[in-house]
Amino acid sequence: MTILFTVTNDLTYDQRMHRICGTLAAHGYSVTLVGRSLPHSIHLVDRPFSQKRLRCWFQKGFLFYAEHNIRLFFFLLFSRYDAVCSIDLDTLLAGCCATLLRRKKRVFDAHEYFTEVPEVVGRPFVKKCWELVARVCLPFYRHAYTVGPALAKIFEERYGLRFDVVRNVASRASQAKPLVAPRPPHDGASFPSKKPGHLLYLGALNEGRGIETLLEAMTLLPTDIHLWLAGEGDLSDALRQLAAELGANDRVTFLGYVKPEETHALVANAWLGLNLFENRGLSYYYSLANKFFHYVQAGVPVLNMDFPEYRVLNEQHEVAFLLDTLSPQAVADAVKRLFHDEAMYRHLQHNCLAARDAWSWEAEEQHLLEFWEKVFA
Repeated sequence: MTILFTVTNDLTYDQRMHRICGTLAAHGYSVTLVGRSLPHSIHLVDRPFSQKRLRCWFQKGFLFYAEHNIRLFFFLLFSRYDAVCSIDLDTLLAGCCATLLRRKKRVFDAHEYFTEVPEVVGRPFVKKCWELVARVCLPFYRHAYTVGPALAKIFEERYGLRFDVVRNVASRASQAKPLVAPRPPHDGASFPSKKPGHLLYLGALNEGRGIETLLEAMTLLPTDIHLWLAGEGDLSDALRQLAAELGANDRVTFLGYVKPEETHALVANAWLGLNLFENRGLSYYYSLANKFFHYVQAGVPVLNMDFPEYRVLNEQHEVAFLLDTLSPQAVADAVKRLFHDEAMYRHLQHNCLAARDAWSWEAEEQHLLEFWEKVFA
């Protein structure tokens, strides 16, 4: 069976889709991951599945989404496949129209609550447009899945469609050893050696991720605590400027984009992982971020918001220090407590090691395989 997965990123850093496509390819499916080419896109790494980038004139906003869906529609119209899996609402329209015309199977993968992300939730007209796409397309779908039980329940009530759950967990390959000879990332900075005080944020530098709060918290922390930001995003320039204005440049390092194959070693060198989404929409409130599981796989405790999905996981294995409120003082107090209370830190670290097998992609991928067996049954 041949499956096409469609996204709007450039494929290089999408570890979630690498895992999904890699698992299906390893179990006999013919898989192609379709994304887009960006001006700064680097050469794609060979993987056990095919990869295709579509080139667009426009890079953001309405014109980009319109152009990308038109290009994607014609690509799907003339490609060979048995099923198309649209990742989130931004590729759903093209996937729905093409599969209806071709009479092929269609699947929806809700990676997030798209109409509730901070970039959309505060823009009523944009939100209504994406909700219209969902209302028009999803009645034609019989198969869908998402990243957590809470979102699955919300989507089922909203769209009248059953959603399976395939969690966005990290693979056991994330159980990497700290780097012996640090390899510099793209901007020339070195990865940190593993010792107390290295805080790591892994992911996009976008709105609602709590990064501004982290930078302000650095001014309240001892000088031997350092913050490493691995990723880029819409706020990259503004965050670099804020770090300079706060006088924190000597303790905040922007690593830029980090390749997936370098991520595991980077996380293994961290002392504390950071996952501090702001409560600015249901998507983040009910999130289950991949970075959380990356930290756990590397045996690194997490500083996390006390949101429902993480609270459930922390009751199973206490791996995180949960914050009720997000503020510079609250972040600084939590970091200082873990920094000085070695017993508490070791307790969380021990639980990370105990949780790794249960919260691994090698365990979770069985749900993905069972789901696709139902699609083609």
